[in-house]
Amino acid sequence: MIIPVILCGGSGTRLWPLSRSKVPKQFLPLVDEHSMFQNTLLRLRGQGVSRPIVICNQEHRFMAAEQLRALEAEPLAIILEPDGRNTAPAIAVAAMQALTTDPDPALLILPADHHIEDQPGFEQAVKHGDALAARDYLVTFGIVPQHPETGYGYIRKGQPLQTTDLDQAGDCFRIDSFVEKPDLEKAREYLQSGDYFWNSGMFMFKAGAYKQELQTHAPEIAGACQAAFDLAVEDLDFLRLDRSEFLKCTGESVDYALMEKTDKGVVVSLDAGWTDLGSWNSLWEIKDKDQDGNVTQGDVIHHDVQGSLLQASNRLLAVVGVRDHIVVETPDAVMVAPKNRVQDVKRLVDSLKKDGREEASTHKKVYRPWGTYETMDLEERFQVKRITVKPGAKLSLQKHHHRAEHWVVVKGTARIVNGSKEVLLSEDQSTYIPLGTEHRLENPGRIPLELVEVQTGSYLGEDDIVRMDDVYGRKE
Repeated sequence: MIIPVILCGGSGTRLWPLSRSKVPKQFLPLVDEHSMFQNTLLRLRGQGVSRPIVICNQEHRFMAAEQLRALEAEPLAIILEPDGRNTAPAIAVAAMQALTTDPDPALLILPADHHIEDQPGFEQAVKHGDALAARDYLVTFGIVPQHPETGYGYIRKGQPLQTTDLDQAGDCFRIDSFVEKPDLEKAREYLQSGDYFWNSGMFMFKAGAYKQELQTHAPEIAGACQAAFDLAVEDLDFLRLDRSEFLKCTGESVDYALMEKTDKGVVVSLDAGWTDLGSWNSLWEIKDKDQDGNVTQGDVIHHDVQGSLLQASNRLLAVVGVRDHIVVETPDAVMVAPKNRVQDVKRLVDSLKKDGREEASTHKKVYRPWGTYETMDLEERFQVKRITVKPGAKLSLQKHHHRAEHWVVVKGTARIVNGSKEVLLSEDQSTYIPLGTEHRLENPGRIPLELVEVQTGSYLGEDDIVRMDDVYGRKE
C-alpha cells in the first residue's frame, strides 16, 4: 500500500502580499481554481494510492479540512503539529500513524506547494520510487535542472544504482551529497556539470524503514516524536500531538537528519515540468503570457510593459513603462519588485513582523471554520465588517465585555440567539446585541448567509471574545 503524506507547513513569505502566515500559499489558488494543496491531492487520483495523511499547523486545521471536503477527499488522518519542527519530525509522526493502518506501507511524501505539468512523468517516477522503497531504499526525487537556479537546494548524484531487475535503472543514483542554495556562479557550474539535481523535497520509503533509520541517526527526534504520538488526542476530525513532547524535537529537515547520513539513500530522476512555487518569479514562469511576456490577473491596464507579472485583487492596477517587474495589489497592500530581487520579499515580511504589523500574517478577509469576515471600515470606537456564514454552520455562543454589535442581514436567513431570545431574520432585517449579552449566529439555510456587522465600543479587538460553547472546540 502507498500512503501519501501531504506536508502543509510553511508560511510562503516570498509570495507576500498574497501569501500570509495565517493563509499561506499552499491554501491559495495560485495556478487555477484549486489551491496548491488541492492540486497535490488531485495529482494522486487514479494512481491506486491510499487515502492521505495530512500534516498541518493547528492554525490551518479548518482550512485544510474544508479544502479536503470540497474535493470529497477523506483523509486517513489530519495530524496537527503544536509548532513547526521541519520535515524530519513531521514525517516521523506520519510514519507512526501509517503503521496503525498497515503493517509496513510505503509513504509518498509530498509538499503541498508544488506544481507539476507532466502527470504521466510524475506517475512513472512514483512507480519507480515504489519499487525501490520495496527494497528498503530511502528515495528522494531529484529534479533535472532546466536553468541555473539560486532559489533551490541541490543534490549531487553518486554512482548509478545497480538494479538489474528494475526498469529505468539508469535514472537512479546513490546520493553523494546535499548542497545548500548556491549563488549564480555556482548554479551555472552545477548545471554545466550534469552531476546535480534540484532538491524537490519529495520522498518515498517504507514507514518501518524510515522509523528504523531515524532511530539510528537521529534518536532524539525519533524518541520525542514517538512520545508525542503516543500521547496524542483526537479532537473532532484532527489528531493533536502532545505539545510538551513534540517541542523536545529539534527542528531538522529530513535531508539533514537522515538522508545525508544513511547508506540507503538514493535519488530518482524526475523530469516532469516541476516547479516549487516559492517566489513570484516562479509563478510568472509557469503562467500564460501575452506577446510582451506579461502575466496579468484581475483589473489591470498597462502601457509599454514587458516581461512582468501584474496582479490586482481589489481595484484597478495601472502600470506604465516597467521591465521585468512584479506588481501585486491586495486590499491592504501593494508590493513592487524587480523579478531578479523577488527572493528579498521575505525581508519585507521580516520587517513587518518586527514592527508588529498585521499585514504580515492576516488579510482583510479572515477565514474561520464557519465562514469569513472582512473589515470594511475601522475607526475609533466603531468597526464595520462583512460576515459570511456557510450553510449549516454556526458561530460560538459568546459575549463581549467592551463592545456592542448591530447585525443587518443582506442575504440568506439567520438564526440568532440574543440573550434569552431566539429570532429568525431574513434579508433587510436586523438585530442589536448589547454589550455583555450572550449571543450566537447560525445559518440554517442552504445558501451562504451574508450580513453587515457594526461594532461600537471602547475596544474592538478579536481577543474580546468569551466563548461559552463552540462546535469547533475553541471554547476557553
